[in-house]
Order: sequence, then structure tokens, then C-alpha cells
Amino acid sequence: MKIIRLLSLVLLFTLACEEKVVDTSQGTWAERLGYPADRRVIILHADDSGMCAEANEALAAYMANDYIQSSSVMMPCPYAEAAMAWYAQHPDKDIGLHLTLTSEWKSYRWPPVAENVPTLIDPDGFMWRDVLSVVRHADPAEVEAELRAQIDKALALGVQPGHMDTHMGTVYGSLEFAAIYLKLAVEYDIPAMVLEFTPSIVQKFRGQGYPITDEMTKAIASYDLPKLDDFWAVPDGDSYENKKQNFYALIRSFPPGLHEIIFHPSVETDNLKTITNSWQQRVWEARMFADPEVLQFFQNEKISFTNWKEMMRRHRGRDSG
Repeated sequence: MKIIRLLSLVLLFTLACEEKVVDTSQGTWAERLGYPADRRVIILHADDSGMCAEANEALAAYMANDYIQSSSVMMPCPYAEAAMAWYAQHPDKDIGLHLTLTSEWKSYRWPPVAENVPTLIDPDGFMWRDVLSVVRHADPAEVEAELRAQIDKALALGVQPGHMDTHMGTVYGSLEFAAIYLKLAVEYDIPAMVLEFTPSIVQKFRGQGYPITDEMTKAIASYDLPKLDDFWAVPDGDSYENKKQNFYALIRSFPPGLHEIIFHPSVETDNLKTITNSWQQRVWEARMFADPEVLQFFQNEKISFTNWKEMMRRHRGRDSG
């Protein structure tokens, strides 16, 4: 890697910079999309569909029964086409693309979709295992080629993705990757998982190691499709009941606004246990959102639910009005 590019990446991760002042006069994104100002609006979103058969089985059960609102598919993975075949039969659902630049598991791994993208491939012939390795090695032109290949593969299967997001947050690992992600969202007219970069959101994600610079904040501000007010993951637990209680505490902490909550449901099999050491959390997550107690909790908390397709309908309706 050229020394100038290496230094620029280091700067992206380490330099503090002034935050761009975000205009919040229009209120939260929930308000902008027509919800009451005091409403907590949530997307329950299943990540990692298409990664394995166990994830697809959990996805189908949840989505068919409207227990969750959204999911996204990892197109480089071996069960992506099966997940998209299910979506083709249920086109009213919100199934998107979990744009993937990493292959993190110890022995269960996948290569890129695109051909001739050597900087995206580790010495073992698969995608890099972690975000920092992608940022250090990947040529942005090859990142764009790979993300396009993943989108085009889905379109070739005859489905229109409801949205797109980013596996392990990798596209937010550099300004160049984020700009590509936003450009493709607009070009393909597929809403991207993007947050409104208020000062508190910038501080939160900088604390998690993401290089949220002033330039990235400006790029996000110029993106005019719907955004989230905040983004969360279902907390772990040391038992199923503890996991539910941790989840309840998370929901109760939410201020009004539009929140996406990701989780990774998978049915329990011996094969799943060979893929990931987080299998127990994933199995509990495949149970939790159909649990009558959890469903009653949502009613008691007066939670509203949405998905990316409804967000786009509301967005376009308000624009046309």
C-alpha cells in the first residue's frame, strides 16, 4: 500500500475533528415520516440471512408470521440464493442486502462475488476476517466492484432489495467506502442503513472505533433518503430469561425516534455450533420475538413498528405532498 494512502487511513481513525452541526429542527426521523413526536418506532432486523441454512429457517418463520419487520441477505454466502428464493415468493416483505466485505468465522468462510478483486482477498483465498484488515488492504475501486456485484446478483435473481446495510459496519471503516455505499444506494434507488449524525450519534460510534470524521458527517448529511435516529444490537444474556430482561431494559431506555435493532436468529443444529461460538445467543434470538411475553411487552410499551419499504413510502408521500 502506498505510504500516502496508509497515512490517510491512520488519520481517519485517529484525528479528532469538529462535528458538523446537524439541523434537528425537523425533529426525529420518526416525526419526519409522520409519526407522533413522542413515538418510539422500531425495526426488528435479522442480520446474516443467507449465511447458513439455520439462519434462513429462522428468517422464514419470523417473517412469515410478521414477528419481525426486516432482514438482509449476505450475497457471497452459500445460502444467499435460497434466502432470495424465499423473498421472491414473499415480495411484500422487506428483505435487503447485507453488503459483505468480511468473512469472519474460523472455518466457515466465503470469497467475494466479483471476479478480479485481489485486494479483497486474504492469504487463504477468502474475504478478510475483520474490518481493519479490509480498510488496510482493500482498493476502493475493488470495493465498489464487489458491492455492485452483490447488488447485481440479487437483481439477477428477480428480486428488488428493500434496503441495504453493511456487514460488521465495514463500509463505515473509511470515508471512501462510505461514499461508495451512499452512491450505490442512490444509483440503484435502494435505501441504505444510514443514521442521522447528530453529535451524540457521532460520539457513540467514534467510541466504538468508527472513523466518523467531519468529511463523513458531511457526506451523510447530503444523503437525502430516510435515515435512522439510532441503531442497536440485541444484548447478550447468560440465560434466555436474562437475555429478555436485558432486551427490555434496552427498549425502555429508548427516547422517541426511529430505531433499528439487529439480531442474528438461527435454529439450533450441530452444524451451527461448528460455525460460530455465538450459536446460543442466535438460538435464543430465534425464539425471543415469537415469545408471547415479548409480544405483550411491546404492546405494554406502546411500540410502533416499521420497515424500510414503509419508510420509503412515507418519505415519498411526504415529498409529493
